[in-house]
Amino acid sequence: MRTFPLPLLLLTYLLTPTDGYIPVPLVPRSGILKKNTNNERLIIDKRCQMSPLQFTQSTSKQRKMELKAAIIPEEIGDPKVGVLFLNLGGPEKSTDVEGFLYNLFADPDIIRLPPLLSTLQKPIALAISKRRAPKSRAAYNSIGGGSPIVKYTTQQANLISASLIKNHNLNVKTYIGMRYWYPFTDQALKEIAEDDIQSLVILPLYPQFSVSTSGSSLRLLQEEFSKEESIVSKKMKHTVVDSWYNRPGYVKSVADLIKIELESFTTEELESGGKRHVLFSAHGVPQSYIDNGDPYQEQIIECVEKIGGEMPEGVEVHLSYQSRVGPIEWLRPYTDDVLPTLGSSGVKNLVVVPISFVSEHIETLEEIDIEYKELALESGITNWRRCPALNTDETFINDMADLVVESLQSPTLTVTEACVNNNCIDVKEISQLIDADKEAQVAERINGRFAMLGIVSTLMVELASGKSLLHMFGL
Repeated sequence: MRTFPLPLLLLTYLLTPTDGYIPVPLVPRSGILKKNTNNERLIIDKRCQMSPLQFTQSTSKQRKMELKAAIIPEEIGDPKVGVLFLNLGGPEKSTDVEGFLYNLFADPDIIRLPPLLSTLQKPIALAISKRRAPKSRAAYNSIGGGSPIVKYTTQQANLISASLIKNHNLNVKTYIGMRYWYPFTDQALKEIAEDDIQSLVILPLYPQFSVSTSGSSLRLLQEEFSKEESIVSKKMKHTVVDSWYNRPGYVKSVADLIKIELESFTTEELESGGKRHVLFSAHGVPQSYIDNGDPYQEQIIECVEKIGGEMPEGVEVHLSYQSRVGPIEWLRPYTDDVLPTLGSSGVKNLVVVPISFVSEHIETLEEIDIEYKELALESGITNWRRCPALNTDETFINDMADLVVESLQSPTLTVTEACVNNNCIDVKEISQLIDADKEAQVAERINGRFAMLGIVSTLMVELASGKSLLHMFGL
C-alpha cells in the first residue's frame, strides 16, 4: 500500500473545510488513504458525482462510505441508456499519421513534463510527431495503410448492443470515443447529449487500467463533465468500468483462443521442438508510472496468472512488455530481450499473446507479427504462433454485454472516483472541482489555514536555527 509524506497529509488537513468536503490525494482502490497511529482512515463516498468526494462523519476514528443507488433512477420508468466505448484510436490512412502522433504526444499522460516546462508540451509534441511520422507511416503502410482499430471497435459496439437485446432484452445506444483520432470523444459526447441519454455506462476497452490509457480518456471526460456548461446534461447519471481484466468471461475467451494456437502445433513440431511455451506480450509503460501508483503492472501480472492457470499441463508461461519509446526505463522484461533469451534456451514452439489489446492494430499487426516474428525466427524459435486479439470473439462479446448490465445494476463509480482510485488525479485537481456556491467559503478557510501554516513554519524554522527568521535575512 502506498504511503504519503507528512507534508502532503498536513496540506490535506489544512485544505479540509469544516462542512465535510475534502480533497483526497491518490486514494488507492481499497478506499484507504493511509492509516496513522490512531488507525484513522478516509473512505471514498460513492455519492460523489463531479464535486469533491463527500464523506459522512460517524466518529472521529472512521468515516463510512454510503453507496449511491444503481445508475438508473427510480423516477425514470424507461430511461434512455447509452454505452460509451473508449479506445486509443488510430490513423485510418497514411496521411493521418502525423496528426495522430501529435495528439498522442501532446497528451501530458503520455509525455510528462515538469510543471515549469508544461508550456512546451505542444511544441515538443509537434517536433516528435514530425520526426517519427516517416517511420510510423512506413509501419502503417506495411499493414495496409492504416489502423483497423476503429473498424473492430465499431463491430464490437454493434455486437455488444445486439447481445444486450438478445440475452438481456435491453436496448441501448452505443457510442465510440477515441482518444487521439477520429471519432474523438467530444464528438461522442455531443451525440450523447443530442440523444438525451439519461444513464450512461463508460467502458474503456482496456482490460487493465493504466494512467496512460483508461486514465487519460477518463481525465478528458472529467474535464468535460466538470465544466459549468458541459456538453452533456448535468442530470445524466453515469458509471465507469475502470478495469475488467479479472472477469471469468474475459479470462476464458483469451484462454480459449490460446488453446486453439497450442493445438495447432503438428506432431512433428512437438517431437522436434519439445515443450510448448506461451509469451504474454503486454503494452509497456514507463517504470515511473508504476512507482507513482499506476495499478497497471499489478493487474497485468494477476491477469496473466489467471489465464495461465487455464493452460494445458506442461505449457510454460512467460510475460514481457513491448512498445517502449525513448531512453527512460520502462517495465521489464522487454519483449525484444525475452525472445532471444527464449531462443538461446532452446525454445522452438512459441505462442505470443497480445494480452493488453482487444483489437488488432499497429502493435499486433506490425510490431508483433512482423518485427517480433522476425526476431524470434532469427533467435531459433522456428515454430511461431500468434494468438489473435479478441476482436469479435463471441464469448468476449457476451461477457462485455453482461458487464454492461452488471454496471447498470451496481453502485456507480464516477469518472472522478475512477481517476482518484487509480492514482491519476491529485489534490490540486480535486480541489478545483469544488461546487461554485462553496468556492468563496472554501477560499476564506484555505487562506486562513495557509496563514496558520505560515506561522507554524516560521516558528519551526526559528526553533531549528535558534534565531529569528527575520534576523536570518539580515533584518
